[in-house]
Amino acid sequence: MSEIEIIEVIDFVSFTIAIILLFIGKFILSRSECLKRYSLPEPVIGGFICTSIVAGIYYLFGKEVQFSLESRDILLLYFFAGIGLKADIESLLKGGRPLLVLLLLASVYIVLQNIVGISVATLFGLDPKSGLMSGSISLIGGVGTTVAWAPVFVDKLDISNAMELGVASNTLGLISACVIGGPIATYLMKKHQLYNHNQAESLDIGTAHNQHKHITVDYFGVLRAWLWLNVSLISGYFINVLLESAGVMLPMFVSCLMAGIVWGNVGRWVLSRINSSEFNSYADDAEKGLSLIQDICLGMFLTMALMNLKVWLLEGSLLYLVVVIGLQVLLSIGFTIWVVFKAMGKDYESAVICAGFGGVTLGSTATAIVNMTAVTQQYGAAHKAFIILPLVCGFFIDVVNAVVINYFVAM
Repeated sequence: MSEIEIIEVIDFVSFTIAIILLFIGKFILSRSECLKRYSLPEPVIGGFICTSIVAGIYYLFGKEVQFSLESRDILLLYFFAGIGLKADIESLLKGGRPLLVLLLLASVYIVLQNIVGISVATLFGLDPKSGLMSGSISLIGGVGTTVAWAPVFVDKLDISNAMELGVASNTLGLISACVIGGPIATYLMKKHQLYNHNQAESLDIGTAHNQHKHITVDYFGVLRAWLWLNVSLISGYFINVLLESAGVMLPMFVSCLMAGIVWGNVGRWVLSRINSSEFNSYADDAEKGLSLIQDICLGMFLTMALMNLKVWLLEGSLLYLVVVIGLQVLLSIGFTIWVVFKAMGKDYESAVICAGFGGVTLGSTATAIVNMTAVTQQYGAAHKAFIILPLVCGFFIDVVNAVVINYFVAM
């Protein structure tokens, strides 16, 4: 193939394309009972369509479309700030034991995931440590962790294709993560005949498929939610600065999550002291507005993430990647169904957590939440799942992953 011509799409246009793709995804899902039944996330449909078109342009015309996606990262900050604003400290304390259990399971899984990567790399005659780039570095860690570790593998371990292996593994992993979450939850609910006792309650994110015409959102409720999200983002920035000055490096979205938890619980404490029906009405309207904004931000984030997948990066080590990611998918499904589901209580909430766990083990925390959102839109609210999993996967798991990666690299 001749030299590839780069077509750059500016951020504003990329954002607009993502809106169109999300509309397409929602339209197709609304017309397909099969996709609804297995809770395939709406952003995945539009994102895959874009990925296919971009790949076609690359192979047919020798042109690479590159989307500028600065706004994508801001959408993620809004989403996690919203998770924090909704997180009730009292509920977090009640969920302490399940949170610790899920963290322990995630820690064990990180070790298993890296063992699979190392084993397959050895089988293919590669440097065993290069398998870490197809393990928790690229899968649980994501692109950010891959970019951070690749220079170490190139300079200190002399693995020259570390970046390519990591990015390609992340690409296949992300696609798999978007697909397996919903079917895992559906399988568990059918097999164990699970019933959701919170079916009539409002969802943590978005609205149920059969309720779109019955949800009313107040103008000022959206505006209040937007204000508190911005306050949380500003506070999160300062928290991040303080942590960095103390030598603690955390992703920005974790700081926004922490800020949201603080502001959300302060607001609820103040409202409980006022005990006014008018203020309670304001809080309810803001809650609906927050769910709406979160739903849009999360959908747009994943759509934009899938838009930028470059499937041609898989070509170099295709057989190795198919084998290693295939085994990682099987490990994720098996561990989630046979270990996580049982350990988390074998109820509806556990099934929703499993949808998220299947997402985060191959993709990212955002993928996990998208999977859980798709399941709850079909089967109803799962409040505990939306408290426990974001905290474990959006905060604690990054720390554990860093420790485990360092151990394997030093071996």
